[in-house]
Amino acid sequence: MTTVRPQVPGGRYGRPADERADRKLKIVGAVLGVGLLTLVGWFGYDYVSGQKISAELIKWDVTADDRVEVHLEVRKGEGTEGYCTLRSRGRDGGEVGRRDVRFDAPGTRIDEVVTVRTTARATSAELTGCTADNGPKD
Repeated sequence: MTTVRPQVPGGRYGRPADERADRKLKIVGAVLGVGLLTLVGWFGYDYVSGQKISAELIKWDVTADDRVEVHLEVRKGEGTEGYCTLRSRGRDGGEVGRRDVRFDAPGTRIDEVVTVRTTARATSAELTGCTADNGPKD
């Protein structure tokens, strides 16, 4: 024997409970999604705007067994002083040279070629990061 479930006529008594629950879940999900995107955007903006000095390694060239020439472009706030750290690695991946380069010159953009002395022949050069001093000098 088969059981027949009585169903109400569609549209007569409003939405069924399942449809209301689905709609609430969609609204809650959308609100949480927008909140998460806002939080990620805020953290990204804070990270980027909080950096007083940023730099880009344009190119590097091994000029001898004991040195690497590194072309570095630095962008900084007016009056900001600080330094960037460069590192070179050997064939086995170990560090063979490191140099901290100070940028105290006035201006907001500095384009400079610096030499990193090495203990063995380098196979790469990289910019590990830049650090600003305790704020702009007045």
